[in-house]
Amino acid sequence: MKNRYALVCGVLCGNLLMFGMAHADTLKVPVNAITDQGVGEEIGTITFVDADGNEAGVDILVELTGLPEGEHGMHIHENASCEPAESNGKMMAGMAAGGHLDPAGTKTHAGPEGKGHKGDLPRIRADAEGAAKAKLHAPRLTTADLKGHSVMIHSGGDNYSDNPPMGGGDGRIACGVIR
Repeated sequence: MKNRYALVCGVLCGNLLMFGMAHADTLKVPVNAITDQGVGEEIGTITFVDADGNEAGVDILVELTGLPEGEHGMHIHENASCEPAESNGKMMAGMAAGGHLDPAGTKTHAGPEGKGHKGDLPRIRADAEGAAKAKLHAPRLTTADLKGHSVMIHSGGDNYSDNPPMGGGDGRIACGVIR
């Protein structure tokens, strides 16, 4: 009788794991400091998980250190690179990542819930010690959308508009390649 209960429990638990979690993909992305000289040391991770249940999108777990205190724009960029590249005649941090992910060609910066760049993510905030820890949500993305791109942290905040250009996020200071 004991073996029968163990078998039933094993089958039920296995089904719960298989059907309850198999659909949720998880991408844990190491994030590095970047400069116009190249990719520096790892400063933490950003984890993307397909939302569970009826909620669309991805949940984002941010665990970063070493950032300047304050608000920072965060986006998915087109290319899977964090390397510097030339822009307007000078080398700039993270420019090999290209622009914000915009597969529909909207050329509009409208925030994570807007109808602009699909790569617009919620802002993050670093505390006085430079730590940014948050659980965020991007309703228009899935983990499948993210693979083969990069996640970029900007030095400034983000007002999710095109004025100033790119919402005022300023320079690129940290980046992770999404495999």
